[in-house]
Amino acid sequence: MKRTTLLFVFIFGLLIQASAQFEFPFQNPDLPDDERVEDLVSRLSVEEKISQLLYEAPAVERLGIPKYNWWNECLHGVARAGYATVFPQSISIAASWDKPLMNRVASVISDEARAKHHEFVRQGERGIYQGLTFWSPNINIFRDPRWGRGHETYGEDPYLTGQMGKEFVLGLQGGDSDYLKVVATAKHYAVHSGPEPIRHEFNAEVSERDLRETYLPAFRTLVVDGGVYSVMGAYNRFRGEPACASPQLFDILRKEWGFEGYVVSDCWAISDFFQFHKIVPDAASAAAMAVTEGCDLNCGVSYKALDEALEKGLVTEEAIDIAVKRLFKTRIKLGMFDPVERVEYAQIPFEVNDNPAHDLLAREAARSSIVLLKNENLLPLSKELNTIAVIGPNADDVQSLWGNYNGVPSHPVTVLQGIRNKLEPQTKVLYAQGSDLAEGVPAMESIPSIYLQTKNGEQGLLGEYFANSEFEGQPLYTQLDDRVDFAWDIGTPDPRLESGQFSIRWSGYVTAPKDGLYYFSDWGKPYMKITVNGTEVTGGNHEHHAALNPVSLNLKAGEQYEIVAEYRNYYGDATARLMWTTPKGDMVKEAVAIAEKSDVVVLALGLNERLEGEEMKVKTDGFEGGDRTHLNLPTTQVELMKAVMATGKPVVLVLINGSALSVNWAAQNIPAILTAGYPGQQGGNAVADVLFGDYNPAGRLPVTYYQSVEQLPSFENYDMEGRTYRYFKGQPLFPFGYGLSYSSFSYSNLEVPAKVGMNEPVKIFVEVTNTGDWDGDEVVQLYLTDEKASTPRPIRQLEGFERIHLKKGETKTVSFTVEPRQLSLINKKDQRVVEPGWFTVSVGGKQPGFSGQADAGTTETVSGRFQLKGKTTVIQ
Repeated sequence: MKRTTLLFVFIFGLLIQASAQFEFPFQNPDLPDDERVEDLVSRLSVEEKISQLLYEAPAVERLGIPKYNWWNECLHGVARAGYATVFPQSISIAASWDKPLMNRVASVISDEARAKHHEFVRQGERGIYQGLTFWSPNINIFRDPRWGRGHETYGEDPYLTGQMGKEFVLGLQGGDSDYLKVVATAKHYAVHSGPEPIRHEFNAEVSERDLRETYLPAFRTLVVDGGVYSVMGAYNRFRGEPACASPQLFDILRKEWGFEGYVVSDCWAISDFFQFHKIVPDAASAAAMAVTEGCDLNCGVSYKALDEALEKGLVTEEAIDIAVKRLFKTRIKLGMFDPVERVEYAQIPFEVNDNPAHDLLAREAARSSIVLLKNENLLPLSKELNTIAVIGPNADDVQSLWGNYNGVPSHPVTVLQGIRNKLEPQTKVLYAQGSDLAEGVPAMESIPSIYLQTKNGEQGLLGEYFANSEFEGQPLYTQLDDRVDFAWDIGTPDPRLESGQFSIRWSGYVTAPKDGLYYFSDWGKPYMKITVNGTEVTGGNHEHHAALNPVSLNLKAGEQYEIVAEYRNYYGDATARLMWTTPKGDMVKEAVAIAEKSDVVVLALGLNERLEGEEMKVKTDGFEGGDRTHLNLPTTQVELMKAVMATGKPVVLVLINGSALSVNWAAQNIPAILTAGYPGQQGGNAVADVLFGDYNPAGRLPVTYYQSVEQLPSFENYDMEGRTYRYFKGQPLFPFGYGLSYSSFSYSNLEVPAKVGMNEPVKIFVEVTNTGDWDGDEVVQLYLTDEKASTPRPIRQLEGFERIHLKKGETKTVSFTVEPRQLSLINKKDQRVVEPGWFTVSVGGKQPGFSGQADAGTTETVSGRFQLKGKTTVIQ
């Protein structure tokens, strides 16, 4: 017998021996993935197949398949699963323009995700927010600063979004050839960026040029270059078709880009087909349409009607099989049916979660993301101050650190605390809130125990703890709780209570310490409701928001009011806080008083997730439904800012914000301004590092700061003309790509080839020198302008960037390679082509061509041009 035959027999024998260890072939990790999938799906009944297409997939016990919940979130840290490291929000870390940093952050997030998942499994829990399939990142283009969810994105530019999003995906999904670390999801596919109040019924009509040159490039980058394994469809219609069942979009995704993963609907988007879009009559028709077109997984319940759709002939079992196979292949690639010892990522210990090294990376990410917008020789501040005043509604508000889809940090550091950490006890640090965040949106605090009393006259509230999530039957136990201010992480209040299976009712009286208007709120996940004297003051599901907007009541000093707080836990990440704000005096007067006592004032203003976010109920001046109606700071903050400036003290404005602000008055009158975005758990320390010179800022804006909303087209209009730096012809307040440093940088010896062949990459080199007195980072940006194209083109567009570190006096050569596709356009025939012609190349630490305030930077640009020679070429 030949040696090769003997080897074959030996290997075949080993496979048979290995297979004998498993009850079913799909359980054998030595078999090819596709073979395992075919075996598994062949054993399922039609009813079982349908059940697996819902995000809450039940167990198939006869096959040993555990239940699985596909819904999880990790936009900037593992969310809704107990304590986790919370990094800067997406729009904030995009301001770092640092691709390696993004990859490192995502790798840490996926470490914590794996650690949490396996700990949950060890505890027998497989519920929502406990799995390995994450619905992040959001790579929609932040086309209009009014969109409330824009801070979930990487900004207004397709190239920056694609590059940062790709690194996030690579860091999440890992580099193991055998297993996915976790699954990343590119969302929301496609042409989706507000307005929030009409997202369930809106029809996005865009030209093929805008579709292909603005709205789709980042998705293509994540699919083709990043290997993202999941894509989420959007709520809206696209050219009349629901995005979650669009033949146009699915053909691009699978046929053009070769996507092999699975598609999931946005949550309850399939029911929008018949409830809001009115394009089909019922759930069966909607489910059939979505599955047939290629939406594999339903976040919602509409796919339960697939049995009815089958009976009516609206969908085939073959279409269902395709979807089921994609989903089970995903679970196999995650190692869910394999021995734990075979899966490298399953060995990550739970102790890795929220560790000091991750906290240090959060600080690095926050520092790298800070953008210095203005500095008239005020920064960095001296540490030899006698007194400093820290003022503003965002100065000591933990919630202002992160933005939405956030995890819960165990030790968050506010701006106030960061400055105290930096200066005390040598410098006296004074604090005043100064104003509410906005009219009717006050800062909240936990109700102190002294104002709470049980019906028996004891201080505190009576807590009734139920061993179910619906307050059913008698409580398992009762106890006196001094106050309601709890965070149980992934645990429960008592070992006898199971995570996801308990509820608590606190009852008693609250006494008002003085006459006036009180606001009540809660900070409860996932559900909390509060009533005062029988009036519901807040309550609801808190999937997207840690605290809904409070309701106000007029109370009289010394009087008792009956209060009931009901908390329900459906999953881990158990948090329950009973909050209020008491009547305030003249907050501006208090702020002015401490400013006058101080050497310097740090004024922390801006926004937070209580004002901008996903489909919110908030309505106050400048904000509606989660979106913005103008771009100014809230009036309460403007009044505070002007009053503090009137003291004549040196003022640094620190903006905490997730979207552009028209801070025109501040830009003209305040000597130093920086934006930290939503900087994450270490935001306060990071801001202090920059303020006092322990870190040289280098962040760049990922969005345009306009002077006014009046400079923008209609929010509902998805055409790109007049939007973003690529098409906006007006004068911005601060342009995309802008940011200052404590040092200065010069550019020289730009090398651009004179002529380039049609299918050749363009090699570009430039020397960058740190000409200042500080070591620091520089973000080198490359922009292209197509000088004479057959169709309208952007004014300029980003096609390369690198963040580099230079010691003072040091010079580095930076190289870029521009690929032929980056020179392409959509022509009049709606084809993607590369045309011959001339291109201008601009390289520097900012965009070229701006003057005035926006040009008062410490960096420059250099330009060259090249000729692309050859015949027009059609490309994919």
